[in-house]
Amino acid sequence: MISRAKLGDIDAFTAIVDAYYSRCLRFARAMLLNVDDAEDMVQDTFVRLYRALPRYEERQRFESWLFQILGNCCRTANTAFRRHSAQTVDDAFALERVASPDVTGARLDHEWGDAVRKALADVPEYNREIFLLHYIEEFSYDEIERMTGVKQSALKMRVKRASDFLRARLSQEHG
Repeated sequence: MISRAKLGDIDAFTAIVDAYYSRCLRFARAMLLNVDDAEDMVQDTFVRLYRALPRYEERQRFESWLFQILGNCCRTANTAFRRHSAQTVDDAFALERVASPDVTGARLDHEWGDAVRKALADVPEYNREIFLLHYIEEFSYDEIERMTGVKQSALKMRVKRASDFLRARLSQEHG
């Protein structure tokens, strides 16, 4: 499918979008400071993907390449949002950030209660992104290192810090 899409087959590209759209939207909603930007960032990601497909090399797993593009779009959107808004994240807004549009996301909503979503929204972006890529999207540390350019030792520390933050926050909620 990817090979066909690289050659300009629109049906193959549409199949790629259909296969990954829900996961990308879930990730964008968890990453973005403004949840209303999630659909736009996912669409922008697929536009960039389409333009970059001819340069895609199979030595990198397609999924990790796609999420690298998506992560870049989300970080750019967050930077722009911070510049243009002094809005603080309230509880209702934080809950919306990890809301899911699909069945896979419904599993996430079921497994994660409101307290977890609130706590995750407060994890610093650079740790939250790595945590989501590793635990939710199930990328290996090797893949995340290639995607982000961050060394594995630092990635593991970011995941640990995000996990420790979540554990501490959740123990406050229930303790």
